[in-house]
Amino acid sequence: MSRRRIGFWYRLAAVICKPPLLVLFKRDWRGMEHIPTDGGFITAVNHNSYLDPLSYAHYQYNTGRVPRFLAKAGLFKSGFVGLMMRGTGQIPVYRETTDAATAFRAAVNAIEKGECVAFYPEGTLTRDPKMWPMQGKTGAARVALLTKAPVIPVAQWGANEAMPPYAKEKKLQLLPRKTLRVQAGPPVDLSEFYGQEPTAEVLRAVTDKIMAAITAELAGIRGETAPAEPFDYRKQIARERRAAREAARIAAAAGTGDAVLEPAESTAPAAPTQPARSNRQAQEDEGK
Repeated sequence: MSRRRIGFWYRLAAVICKPPLLVLFKRDWRGMEHIPTDGGFITAVNHNSYLDPLSYAHYQYNTGRVPRFLAKAGLFKSGFVGLMMRGTGQIPVYRETTDAATAFRAAVNAIEKGECVAFYPEGTLTRDPKMWPMQGKTGAARVALLTKAPVIPVAQWGANEAMPPYAKEKKLQLLPRKTLRVQAGPPVDLSEFYGQEPTAEVLRAVTDKIMAAITAELAGIRGETAPAEPFDYRKQIARERRAAREAARIAAAAGTGDAVLEPAESTAPAAPTQPARSNRQAQEDEGK
């Protein structure tokens, strides 16, 4: 896709968003040579700030290959944001409905038409205490195996310093001036999985390979060693639920005067402190 095919709405979004990004932030962009010059492809991006979609979109726009994001369907419904989402060709995701698979069909169609589709495989902001990518969901893997399109791992860092995730107040911390670092790596080699039945095990293996590639790029940006295993948010939720049930059991037993054995001290790492979540938020974070 050349720049002349970017379209009116994407150009309008760039006119609105690029000037403040250029003024407020420094940039450290690497790996643009890995972005295909033609044909459909997938980018798989880590997610550590509500601001990072703008950081990544700015980077990707400047390569001449604009991304089509998968985004919550509610953003498309009304107002200027909805108009821009529809006009720029983003792909709505209908959570918890029979239309959930529509997003993946739309993603496949876009790639077959020669476009770039951007996935945030984590499905939400990372819950890893040290901001590394956590275990991904399998949507990008499904589309990758269906299309055999190149999967480009993209890591970013810096937006989270300007707008930390899960801060009590979602305020920009602009001073000192932050650097938005975005780095694309070479395509992930998934050829060993082509032709295999897309079982849960195969999709997990593909997803893990994609996430490992993103994490390796981020390690390069941060100049740090990544953890040996990605943070598993589903296991974290399960630990929290077990702890809540155990606390309720102890409280109930204490109320009746029954003797209760103290639970054995856990050898698992301490869970990261997170703000309280509603039931719906927890369901959305767990993903499909």
